[in-house]
Amino acid sequence: MSRMLALAFAFAAFALSAGSVLAQPAGATPPYGPPITLDDAKRAMAAAELDAAKNSWQVAITILDSGGNLVMFHKFDNTQLQSIGASQGKARTALFFKRPSKALDDAIAAGGAGMRLLAVKDITPLEGGLPIMVDGKIVGAIGVSGALSSQDVQVAKAGVDALAK
Repeated sequence: MSRMLALAFAFAAFALSAGSVLAQPAGATPPYGPPITLDDAKRAMAAAELDAAKNSWQVAITILDSGGNLVMFHKFDNTQLQSIGASQGKARTALFFKRPSKALDDAIAAGGAGMRLLAVKDITPLEGGLPIMVDGKIVGAIGVSGALSSQDVQVAKAGVDALAK
């Protein structure tokens, strides 16, 4: 109970003080929806894999459902092993905070109150994690790691964009 209370206070402090990158009006964050379907996860993964392969980026790609459960994972041959956990962490961060993981990266980089995020356990505040939206609801998240952060998010965006079509 005390851990949940601490997390609630940390999230409240984060939401109130992390800066304009994270600030959203009350009710502006999308709701969680039903878990991503396996077919949608396969489409997102195929698009992400294609983008990484065409650029010769050796990355790990994680897709989680709206409950934070692993749906799909792919690691290209010769991907650095740390990318496995980093891709999962980026996806989890995007899902739990309902925003791209880069928003947390930016808040911490800005210093000041954003530094409080460093006290939140098990976040990965690095670019490369995106929520997956279907019909205006968060059905999951995708996280990519192994290339430059801007390249990781490009691969993740390819996966998210595949479901927007």
